[in-house]
This record gives sequence, structure tokens and C-alpha cells, in this order.
Amino acid sequence: MKEKFLNYLEQFCENLIDIKNYSPLTVKTYRTPVFKAIQISEIYHDEEDSALIIFDITKFRLEIAQQNNKTINKKISSINSFCQYLETKDLNIKLIGANSVKIAQTLPKPIQTSNIFESIEESTLEEEVIILFIYSFGIRISELASLKLENINEQWIRVVGKGNKERQIPSNPTINSLIKEYKDKYNPRIYLFEKKDKPLSKRQLQYRIEVAFKKIGIKVTPHQLRHSFATDLLNDGARINDISQLLGHSSLKATGIYTKLNTNTKLKQYNTSHPLNK
Repeated sequence: MKEKFLNYLEQFCENLIDIKNYSPLTVKTYRTPVFKAIQISEIYHDEEDSALIIFDITKFRLEIAQQNNKTINKKISSINSFCQYLETKDLNIKLIGANSVKIAQTLPKPIQTSNIFESIEESTLEEEVIILFIYSFGIRISELASLKLENINEQWIRVVGKGNKERQIPSNPTINSLIKEYKDKYNPRIYLFEKKDKPLSKRQLQYRIEVAFKKIGIKVTPHQLRHSFATDLLNDGARINDISQLLGHSSLKATGIYTKLNTNTKLKQYNTSHPLNK
């Protein structure tokens, strides 16, 4: 099993270069900890589910325990990325020993609308639907992965979010037409994005987004598309409260990270709202 993982590691590194355009030095920072983890960790098939592969990096964690938190986080993050790549190869991986590590989140940059539509022109139909679903509805990649056909109609998209909370998002004629074309071509049965009646994983969907935007020479994450949805609505006059509900946030405080106005919008609002400017 370790030999198989080492082969996948080389493919993973090639993917970082070909798809993400990472430099050789950056790829090395990914490869080194993953290679070491594979060497000293326990990798085996689960006793109850032979299709499930256990990747227990506890021994690796003990070896790096004396390093500073930032270094540990980077190494664990590399292993997490590797495991996500394995999922794109239809491997069912359970990673043990990394769930207590927290990676700091940063505010994603919105994508220019022109770049979104430029990528669509170069995309496959499947890639186009994935991109537009996130950008049009602001849904999370996990919500898209679990989206069932029964929850999609011409008026509403019913989304099951965090904590199994449901919300409805208005659909539009453009998306409805695209869904019809997609269903006619791919004939999904249960989930919008599926393979053999099983939903595509978050990582598989993310990979398709990365491939689509690589065609126009930029790197884009699903979270950036979700941020672009919120930012474009806000800049066009939508209320923060409405955006918060569409995003599935439990409070307006959570929406704040997505809805920072750009400088031009702030200036426009100031010029039109302040009494001294009237």
C-alpha cells in the first residue's frame, strides 16, 4: 500500500505543477512532509469496509511534535491536500491524526466577472454548470456536492447547508436552460453531479474548477466564486441581510467577511449619501 501511495505522490506533485502552476520549490514543500508521512505512518484497509483506506499519521505527528505550530500546520496541510487529491482518484481515504490542527483562514479575493465568463467560454458543459451554480447561488462546494435533482426546479434551488439547515435560493431562466442541457447530456439520476449514482466529492468538483480557470491562466477556488457572488450582489445594491440568508449564515457577523465593499463602491456611497455631498 505504501508503494501505491508513493506512486500517487509523484502524480500529486505533477498535478501541482501542471494544474496549479506551483514552482518546483513550492512543490518540494508539499512533497517532503507527505513522503515522510507515508514512510513512517500506518496505511491499511479498514477491517469492516475493505474499500476504506486508513492513513494514520500519528507516528508522523509525534516526530514533528517539537516543531513550531506554523511549521506543523504547513506539513499537515500538505498531507490534507494529498488526501484530497487521492479522492479525485476514487480512493476512499480516512486520515487519522490531523483533525486537531487548525489552519488560519484568510479573506478570499473575488473574481472579476469578466474572468468568470471568459473561463466558461473555454469550459466543458460540466465545468460551466459547476462554476455558474456557485457564482449564481453562492452555495458552498459541500452543498453543491450533495445537491439532489429533486431539490432543483424552475423557481427555487433547495440547499441543505451546515447543521442540516435548509434554505431556498431563487433560480433563473439562464440556469434552468443550462440544467436542461446538462441533464440531457449527462443523464444524472440522483445527484446533479454524480458518478454511478454516487455524488462527486468536494475535491472532485474543486479540481474541475481549477482545470477550467487554468485554461485562461488564473487560479480560482470555490470559495472565491462564493465570495464573488456576495460581493457582486452587495456592490449592486442588495441588502446585507438578504445576502446573509442566501449564503446560509446564521448571523450577519459571519457575512461580514464576504461583504467588504471595494473602494469605488465606498466612494460612490459616500458621495451619494453624505449630507455635505448633496
